[in-house]
Amino acid sequence: MNKRRIVITGVGAVSPIGKSVPDMWNSIREGKSGIGPITQFDASNSPVKIAAEVKDFKPEEHGIDPKEARRMARFTQFLVGAANEAVKDAGLTREQLAEDTTGIVAGNGLAGMDILDETYNKYIEGGKRRVSPLAMPELIPNEACANVSIALGITGSAHTICTACASGTDAIGVALDSIRSGRLDVCLAGGSESGITEYSIKSFAGMHALTDKFNDAPEKASRPFDKDRSGFVMGEGGAVMVLEELEHAKARGAKIYAELAGYGASADAYHITSPRPGGETCAKAMIRAMKDAGIAPTDVDYYNAHGTSTHLNDLTETEMLKIALGEHAYKIKVSSTKSMTGHCVGAAGVIEAIISTLAIRDSFYPATINLDNPDEGCDLDYVPHKGVEGNIDVAVSASLGFGGHNGIVVIKKFRE
Repeated sequence: MNKRRIVITGVGAVSPIGKSVPDMWNSIREGKSGIGPITQFDASNSPVKIAAEVKDFKPEEHGIDPKEARRMARFTQFLVGAANEAVKDAGLTREQLAEDTTGIVAGNGLAGMDILDETYNKYIEGGKRRVSPLAMPELIPNEACANVSIALGITGSAHTICTACASGTDAIGVALDSIRSGRLDVCLAGGSESGITEYSIKSFAGMHALTDKFNDAPEKASRPFDKDRSGFVMGEGGAVMVLEELEHAKARGAKIYAELAGYGASADAYHITSPRPGGETCAKAMIRAMKDAGIAPTDVDYYNAHGTSTHLNDLTETEMLKIALGEHAYKIKVSSTKSMTGHCVGAAGVIEAIISTLAIRDSFYPATINLDNPDEGCDLDYVPHKGVEGNIDVAVSASLGFGGHNGIVVIKKFRE
């Protein structure tokens, strides 16, 4: 049976390196870091004093009513803002969004950490009378997706995916399958996160997941595949892709960025935070994604890595590529754009899928900045320091989450 073809017709993003897709993409092309000192709380007594924040975010500049914004956690505001940009970019009308065959799937890993921090502190200070009745509906994971559904009038379906760092990529995969199945013709696939709070940062620091070695040089802190990497940098943001069945997109005259050709997933079944050594289980996700897309390993041109800048991830991911692609792993270009954006957790997969889509469109391989000395075993072409021009027919974007959640999507240059 022939699969329905799915294309990408709109994109939106609020990120540490740009509060719109054009701004974000310009920063990627320039190799610009979005990492700096933490401003969202007093980090003077924290071992980690840096993060990749979305600076000067004003909800009203992203189509969000200020009154409604006050009832949204930060991760929700990011997703609604990105969705507004994506829908406008796709040229979808309110009538089209309201159709029964339009839906949304969104991923996040931490949800309303800002509300959790604020509410807990108020509870300790003043007891239950100080707790806002809106606290729970603001902080639970589904509220970002729900608010997009409410704001845009999407009634076809609204689902939330929570698979840690793989949440955004898995949301894209679920959206893809929803359209392929015929249940939907259009689906927004998004991810959002806002985990730069005192409790969150100190919790991740306590498990030695975040780097505390570059507080005085934030722009150098995220250094995937480098021998001096020492942990990831917390990021935040929101991103949305509009996915659409090909004939539906053509019938309404939509512009097409690229084709979303395949998705694959696997589970390590190994450890709550560490990837299974050797890369074999996450390689299964990539092999499944390539099979789903109908491509061979030799068709892959670019791989946007999970590339967190942690010792275990970067080595395991390199080993995974060698298993999935064989000798062709040495012929492709690999980069981790987290070297610029930090790790945006639930938003990361969609941000990176959008970057991969634009890399295809503009024939540009993004860089891995800060890669001064590749670590032993990290011996692929990671596009160090500066991006390079070059044709890309097939890009693969990967997310490998805490708990062993592995999600991978394949994006192809669109051809009739």
